[in-house]
Amino acid sequence: MLSAFELDFVDAGERRRLPLGQAWNRRFESADPVREFRWAKGGQGFAGWYFSATVDNHVGYESWLERDRLILLDREPEVVGIASQPFWLHWHDGKRLRRHAPDYFVRLADGRGRVVDVRAGDRIEQADAEAFDATEQACRAVGWEFVRVGEPEPVLMENVRWLSRYRRSRCANPEVAARLVDVFGEPVPLRSGATKAGDPLVVLPVLFHLLWHGDLAADLESEPLSSTTLVSGRRTR
Repeated sequence: MLSAFELDFVDAGERRRLPLGQAWNRRFESADPVREFRWAKGGQGFAGWYFSATVDNHVGYESWLERDRLILLDREPEVVGIASQPFWLHWHDGKRLRRHAPDYFVRLADGRGRVVDVRAGDRIEQADAEAFDATEQACRAVGWEFVRVGEPEPVLMENVRWLSRYRRSRCANPEVAARLVDVFGEPVPLRSGATKAGDPLVVLPVLFHLLWHGDLAADLESEPLSSTTLVSGRRTR
C-alpha cells in the first residue's frame, strides 16, 4: 500500500516528491501550503487566514466551512499543530493519475497525525468521494487518522465562534482567573458569577478565555451563551 502513493510537499522552501513510505514522518503540521489559496472575484469561496492560538501563527482556509473547522480544531485540547494544504497525495486509480490536497494536517499531543478534509455531505461528487477514500487508505497505511467533516452543529459553532474572540493570551489574567475558578466551583449563572469575581468589564474577557480553553465549562450545544448560562469548573464539551 505504501508504494501506491506519493507525497508532494514543501521542505525548507523547496518542493519535494517522495513515496509515502519515505515521507510520512515529516513534520507536516509545520508545512507550508502546497498551493496558493484562491480569492476568486465574484466566486462562492471565501479564502482567508485565521490566527491559531494553538500554533501562534496564521493558518489558511478557503471557505467559511473550513474556517469554522479551524476554530474547532484550535480549541481541541489534544491538538498541538495545524497546517493547511500540507501536501499533494498522488496515486493511480487504475485508469489515470490522480492527486488530492487535503485541507488540514493536524498533530496530536500523543504524536499521532490526523488528516482532515472539510466538505458538506451534500456537496460530495463522485471524484471527491474517490479522493477521500484514497486519502483514507494512505492514512491507514502510515497510522494517521483520517476524517471527513461537514457542517458543525450550529449552536455549538455560534458559541465557539464567540469564545474564539478571547482565545489569545492577552485575555489571560492569572489573578482574575483564580477568582473565577473559585466562584464557579459549583454551577453559577455566567453574569452573576462574573460580578462576584469583580468588575464585569475586566472579568468577562478572562471568563470567556477560560471557557475557550476548557478551564471552565458550560453547555455550548443547547442554546447560545447568555447571562443565565450555567458555568462550572468542569468542561463538558
